[in-house]
Amino acid sequence: RIIFFSPREIVCKAEATLCEWLYVSETFCTHSRYLLVSKPHPLRLQRSVAMVDVSKWPLFTLLSTQELASIRQACIFGASANEAIYITHDDEVYVLGLNCSNCLGIGDSQSTIVPKKLDSLTGKKLVSLSYGSGPHVLLATQEGELYAWGHNGYSQLGNGTTNQGVSPILVTTNLQNKRVTEVACGSHHSLALTHEGEVFAWGYNNCGQVGSGSTANQPTPRKVSNSLQNKVMVSIACGQTSSMAVADNGEVYGWGYNGNGQLGLGNNGNQLTPCRLIALQGLCVLQIASGYAHSLALTDEGLLYAWGANTYGQLGTGNKSNQLSPVQVMTEKERIVEIAACHSTHTSAAKTQSGQVFMWGQCRGQPIVLPHLTHFSSTDDVFACFAMPSVMWRLLSMEHDDFLTVAQSLKKEFDNPETSDLKFSVNGKYIHVHKAVLKIRCEHFRSMFQSHWNEDMKEVIEIDQFSFPVYRSFLEFLYTDSVDLPPEDAIGLLDLATSYCENRLKKLCQHIIKRGITVENAFSLLSAAIRYDAEDLEEFCFKFCVNHLTEVTQTAAFWQIDGNMLKEFICRASHCGAFKN
Repeated sequence: RIIFFSPREIVCKAEATLCEWLYVSETFCTHSRYLLVSKPHPLRLQRSVAMVDVSKWPLFTLLSTQELASIRQACIFGASANEAIYITHDDEVYVLGLNCSNCLGIGDSQSTIVPKKLDSLTGKKLVSLSYGSGPHVLLATQEGELYAWGHNGYSQLGNGTTNQGVSPILVTTNLQNKRVTEVACGSHHSLALTHEGEVFAWGYNNCGQVGSGSTANQPTPRKVSNSLQNKVMVSIACGQTSSMAVADNGEVYGWGYNGNGQLGLGNNGNQLTPCRLIALQGLCVLQIASGYAHSLALTDEGLLYAWGANTYGQLGTGNKSNQLSPVQVMTEKERIVEIAACHSTHTSAAKTQSGQVFMWGQCRGQPIVLPHLTHFSSTDDVFACFAMPSVMWRLLSMEHDDFLTVAQSLKKEFDNPETSDLKFSVNGKYIHVHKAVLKIRCEHFRSMFQSHWNEDMKEVIEIDQFSFPVYRSFLEFLYTDSVDLPPEDAIGLLDLATSYCENRLKKLCQHIIKRGITVENAFSLLSAAIRYDAEDLEEFCFKFCVNHLTEVTQTAAFWQIDGNMLKEFICRASHCGAFKN
């Protein structure tokens, strides 16, 4: 049963009995008896930041409203984007589609338009999923287990045979006592990254994509060593017949086929073992993405580099010339925070700090040689609507939070003097709010109002320890669960979140600060992280400062810090080897 209310109706009801209304709404949504939405859209799933319209992928139109509402994670894959796998909130795994090469893992080769459950994976929490061109499928669980099924003509399943995997098999050879955290598939080869930062590879090796030093196929997982020895790798990616990996210090390594320069080594010779991309020396890469025969890299300063094949303009350079070495693109745009590519497509996408999404390359058959600004809110939408095939470039997570439906409906009532029953005065400016919302959303206000929940309570509260932008952003967060502040102001909000014991807001502030870090503000952010006991942020800022030590030490912020902190930083950086030649 679905009940539709206009936002205004929700506001009126909220004004009348807000506490009871929020509780009842949450109860209904928790038991899946009602779906509360502001307007009809049966194929739209919610997640914490934005709405993901899964109807962009045709296979999902086969699912009922109830089935759609149960999805937590999903992936569309296959040579024609005709296969799907999804995981429910109850950790049940379902598949549907064409079932080419037994890639659905249902025990037979029959196609199905009705979701079928993979019982052997029930209760397994997925952390990473990838697929090849056969296709074959790799899946890593939260416990570090690795499962594989599907096409196996080149031993890409890693079980030592070339027999197709008609159902999920646990891959254990050379992975005993290893915890797999990420998987990646090329056309017919496979990579796995472990918790310890080791990379294992297996499968088709005609171009050296397994990194073993030969071109013999590898039937079981083999540790990739050579130049990766004693390195801690944090991310992996595969092109069709190439492999890439990022180290914890931001170095990038590539191996395998290099006919289009997709390894970024300045030449087009294949590499049988990992080689470091010297052209990216001095940069700290956070994310790598591989297309069919091109590569993208995102640095910790939000810079985007591209190299490799460019037949469809997938490098975004304005022409169709291949690039054997990384070139910076989107130089005139704002900071990039996410990049996207997939080994089965020639499409590229990127998202900026303000949420703008750009696409380029092969888009529905049309070559776009320069990044084009879209109306999408997610890079996932680019691949749903314009990639060929329209596969997902990553395992898509959809966080349902139906309680937020009421909060989103109340969003327009934030700071509205007509409906508020309380206002804060900050720096001589008023912020209008609703006591019920504050009490429900924040333990600080709940305690404040506990003994004063009556009509005699004063209607204006003076705030003098925080600035107006910071306090207004905090109150708006209680209505929207989102924050829109520059990194410098987010420091003040981090202070407030610490004072009010708002741990979720504290994490969000740290996330904003991380995305906005620059050479100029890095040391100021490090100081703030130490001051507010934000350990994760402190470690991130410290590594950034060390990675850009020369530039950071030339900023005003570095020379204005407290002497004790300067001494501590130098000692700590010294222990990390920052001052070695």
